[in-house]
Amino acid sequence: MNAPGFLSTRPVFVVGIGLHRYQRRSDETYVSLGLTAVREALVDAGVDWTDIDAAYTGTALLGMGASRIMLSRLGATGIPMTQVENASASGSSSVAQACLEVASGRSDVVVALGVDKPRGGLGAAPGEAGIANLEAGSIVPFTHFALLASEYMHLHAVTDEQVAKVAVKNHRNGSQNPFAQRQKIRTLDEVLAEPISGSLTRLQCCPVGEGAAAVIIASEDGINRLGVDRSRAMQVVASATKTEGLYAEGVGIDAALTAETGAAAFHEAGLGPSDLDVLEVHDAFAIEELLYAEALGLCKPGEAASRIESGDFDIGGSCAFSPSGGLLAMGHPIGPTGVGQVVEVVRQLRNEAGSRQQPNARVGMAHMVGIGAVCVVHILRKP
Repeated sequence: MNAPGFLSTRPVFVVGIGLHRYQRRSDETYVSLGLTAVREALVDAGVDWTDIDAAYTGTALLGMGASRIMLSRLGATGIPMTQVENASASGSSSVAQACLEVASGRSDVVVALGVDKPRGGLGAAPGEAGIANLEAGSIVPFTHFALLASEYMHLHAVTDEQVAKVAVKNHRNGSQNPFAQRQKIRTLDEVLAEPISGSLTRLQCCPVGEGAAAVIIASEDGINRLGVDRSRAMQVVASATKTEGLYAEGVGIDAALTAETGAAAFHEAGLGPSDLDVLEVHDAFAIEELLYAEALGLCKPGEAASRIESGDFDIGGSCAFSPSGGLLAMGHPIGPTGVGQVVEVVRQLRNEAGSRQQPNARVGMAHMVGIGAVCVVHILRKP
């Protein structure tokens, strides 16, 4: 359970953001990817590496000992470095740990980084747990979500085309994002082409490539001491993490877990779904945006598809869903993804998102789920 007032007793702020473009696997080293993002975040915050008190690196694919060999290139300052692995929520969890570090008073300025490169499979530990799996590995992630899509469409009389419009929207957003892996507008016909499993198509599935993202978290003391521009410091008003509990038969675990974690975050922030102006969700597959919009309380069960169709979740609508392009277009390099979501929310709250800008954005949420299942939700507010 998150302690009430966890982030209000000693407020924390995102003061710097940085990205390395998400891209297909290349010859570029993870060190180069990560340093690009961290250096950009330092410049954005107007601070030096020697001002950083601690570092958390979210990564799922690199293996042990990734942080020091990378970050020492900025200077061997001897700060504590911790590597965080939490499946797709690795980067989100590094942000959560950085917020805790600063809110506790242990540090004033902390960098949370996400970086990854694909290495021939995810190497997920549950397969080595020695526990028999009734489906024997035959239901891979895209088949799992294709089945969820089929169930959703049947229950709510939703068409293939309505689900596909999630991807049309997110590819359009990604086309305006210079850091996105996919930067091309797609028509509905293009999104509906190339089925992979059931009604799920290639362009309704996220690309898993490589990249990096970094944010610098600071206390008010750190902001004052380093002379950081307070007008560009966005407050983290909630940081909630939960793992799956025991649910009734037939309940979708990721959606139920999202509902629980979202409720905890809203409670901590003293806000509700209607307060959100921007929402970056774990849309690894198009159907997920519909499921999580409803789980987070932005609309009633069965209503999300019509809200997408009406443009209500477009940039300029009541709440901009995945203005970065989401995982579907921005990409899902695993470790950086959750950090990159926070970067986009901060950019939106600063009114620095250019053609992707949600007008008058003041409150944003970053939501990630991962194998396990784990869910991490952050809410940020413009002070």
